Amino acid sequence: MFNQTLIKLFRRDLIKLKDEIQLYKNESNLWKIEGAVTNCAGNLCLHLVGNINHFIGATLGNSGYIRQRDLEFSLKNVPKSELIKQVDDTIVVVDQTLIKLSEEDLQKEYSRNPFEDYMTTEYFLTHLAMHLAYHLGQINYHRRLLDA
Repeated sequence: MFNQTLIKLFRRDLIKLKDEIQLYKNESNLWKIEGAVTNCAGNLCLHLVGNINHFIGATLGNSGYIRQRDLEFSLKNVPKSELIKQVDDTIVVVDQTLIKLSEEDLQKEYSRNPFEDYMTTEYFLTHLAMHLAYHLGQINYHRRLLDA
């Protein structure tokens, strides 16, 4: 089933997100912005955790998670250990939510915004996985540039 594929992809990239955060030698560099780079790794991590907990946990899994999107980009200096804990907790949410989805659930409409085109839940979950991978690449690049 496709939900098993999604679980594997989200798990793989969330574990890689943890690895990237852990690899920062200087914890303060998680929050460093330089030049045209406007999002630091710490805020991208918070954004990914918020995004996944909202769209998968709350919307599909009824987790009760309340997203505070502005804080994903304005909070600073969250300890590395707390970021890692949030990613670990997100892995659990993804696993617990996606395992419950049937093939029929994946083909249902996912309406995130009434002004957007129709999309299936499967399509939107694929989009979320790609969003995670996109920002994960930014974090990797940020770390290698600023934490060398």
